[in-house]
Amino acid sequence: MSFYAVYEKYKDFDFDGFFSGVTDQDIENALNSEHPRVESFLALLSGKAESFLEKIAEKAHDKTLRYFGKTIQLYTPLYLSNYCVNQCEYCGFNSTNKVERKKLTLEEVKTEAEFIAATGLKHILILTGDSREMSPVSYINSCVNILKDYFSSISIEIYALEEEEYEELIASGVDGLTIYQETYNEKIYDKVHIEGPKKDYMFRLDAPERAAKNGMRTINIGSLLGLDDWRKDVFFAGLHANYLQKNFSSTEIGVSIPRITPHAGTFKDISPVKDKDMVQIMLALRMFLPRVGITVSTRESSLLRENLIPLGVTKMSAGSTTKVGGHTSKCAPEKEDEQFKIFDQRDVGQVKDALRLKGYQPVLKDWMEING
Repeated sequence: MSFYAVYEKYKDFDFDGFFSGVTDQDIENALNSEHPRVESFLALLSGKAESFLEKIAEKAHDKTLRYFGKTIQLYTPLYLSNYCVNQCEYCGFNSTNKVERKKLTLEEVKTEAEFIAATGLKHILILTGDSREMSPVSYINSCVNILKDYFSSISIEIYALEEEEYEELIASGVDGLTIYQETYNEKIYDKVHIEGPKKDYMFRLDAPERAAKNGMRTINIGSLLGLDDWRKDVFFAGLHANYLQKNFSSTEIGVSIPRITPHAGTFKDISPVKDKDMVQIMLALRMFLPRVGITVSTRESSLLRENLIPLGVTKMSAGSTTKVGGHTSKCAPEKEDEQFKIFDQRDVGQVKDALRLKGYQPVLKDWMEING
């Protein structure tokens, strides 16, 4: 079983021809359908749909309230290490970039955990670069054993693992996986991943399934908007999420919509993604996948993030840093480069206050494993 079989059905699809033929009636049909089909999802991603955004927003807002209410789950990322053997052109941790490398000691992990836990957050996302030598699964396991004393939910955003490795981390206390395909376009994927294990398109594509088979509670996928035409990558990300929902009904599936932001390196071959496009992406995903969680990161400005909330957002990061040990000054090296630039630099308290002002409830904890 692999999502690639679904991808193959559409990888040579005439997107431009389809989009040019979308009519007003196609958009109306998509809006009036309780369970939009793949063709309706594509229509909502088309240029023709831009004229209907206000109307689509009303429907998307209603669907979000129906399935999620006025709640936003908050979490923060914790970078354990930025050592990486990959040469990914779009990433600040690219092994060829002259950035200061850092790996947290277990004592530093505890220091970071204590600081984050003091904000009230109970959901955390731990990240590493792709280096099995510097950040082996055994090291991540040791970190999880520390972190589970502070947090009720621990998610990982690390290199793609084998099935038994996901099983090992789940047994230690990991309950969530975030992994982006970056781009579903195989040719562009091969071009931007110059060297390293991440160059294996299929191994990464099937990672969510390997984790789901072993009982991962939540899985969050997505593409890095700007590597290819956003309409195509969002389409495939939506299909991927739909596929995972159908095949792993006990796993909560989410989609993130990160957009390329400035980072160390010289990568410039970026397909434009405007703020208005981000709105359309959010709406189309919510209409096609009413039960899927949608995350908008601190790559976006505080203003845009707040404007997107009523359209379908269910999860947001707060108090974020992409530096290793960046939550506490005693852990982070002074000159260390970030993986990418953060635009929403508000702390947890400020994000909570902003959500309440909009009539939303910030959720710091919504799940706990009960043993015995």
